[in-house]
Amino acid sequence: MTPTQQTIALFLGVAAVLTVASVVGFVLERRFAAEAPSATIDNLNSRIRAWWGMVTLIGVAFAFGKGGVIVLFALASLAAFREFITLTPTRRGDHLALAVAFFVVVPLQYYLVWVDWYGLYSVFIPVYVFLLLATLAALRQDTKDFMGRVAETQWGLMISVFALSHVPALLGLQIPGYEGRNLLLIAFLVLVVQSSDVLQYVWGKLAGWRQIAPALSPSKTVEGFLGGVASATALGALLWWITPFSPLQAGAIALEITLMGFFGGLVMSAIKRDRGVKDWGWMIEGHGGVLDRLDSVIFAAPVFFHTIRYFWSL
Repeated sequence: MTPTQQTIALFLGVAAVLTVASVVGFVLERRFAAEAPSATIDNLNSRIRAWWGMVTLIGVAFAFGKGGVIVLFALASLAAFREFITLTPTRRGDHLALAVAFFVVVPLQYYLVWVDWYGLYSVFIPVYVFLLLATLAALRQDTKDFMGRVAETQWGLMISVFALSHVPALLGLQIPGYEGRNLLLIAFLVLVVQSSDVLQYVWGKLAGWRQIAPALSPSKTVEGFLGGVASATALGALLWWITPFSPLQAGAIALEITLMGFFGGLVMSAIKRDRGVKDWGWMIEGHGGVLDRLDSVIFAAPVFFHTIRYFWSL
């Protein structure tokens, strides 16, 4: 199959799954929520509608190729960073640093990804921006909670921009025998990690009873974690045909990124609990904010990128 045929086949498969889910949601609503509303069924259907919207956005971005994908994730980074900063206490002395972060750092990071300048985009935020933002904040001479304010802004950039920019950075990898197919690496990453989130929720509802971290995420259970990770790992192995990996390698990498996704969910939940909120925002119906939907991808993307770069790329 050509890269285009593989991409079309993959999206048709996803559309078929979502169609089945939509039908199931409709039947459940008509049968069990016709007379009295059901919060669980309403939440399910809102999530399915949100998934249709997200898959459509990704499909449009894929249709425009590298430029479309970079623009999509740059906008996602801006939205995610805004959500993070909204929940972070700031002062007047932070305004210059925040303006530079939003209007200079985010576009420049994605420009460096666009031109495939790995040597710079891999250190731009962790090194140069790390030093720059602290300097800009210090020049404003507002020392109240200085360390906390600067650290939170830098953390927001690392999570929302640096880590997430590794998703479109996959397009710049040169993998022998895999030319023209790098978009499918993004599809593999997103499908496996997001499927793991969904499957952990499903397994948790079906068989979960032992909580993993009740203070962070009461809905996460040991049974849900094991069932979801195992199922998503199997899915990754089955999707080996869209990757440069063998079935065994695809399964191993799927396990790696689902574990990282799980850790990402826990860390982001800890931050939300510290801020006293349930969701990062309300942009996506049934899913909260952008960070609520991308928390697992954020942690998985850099590990996925570097695994491929060190073992498969030129």
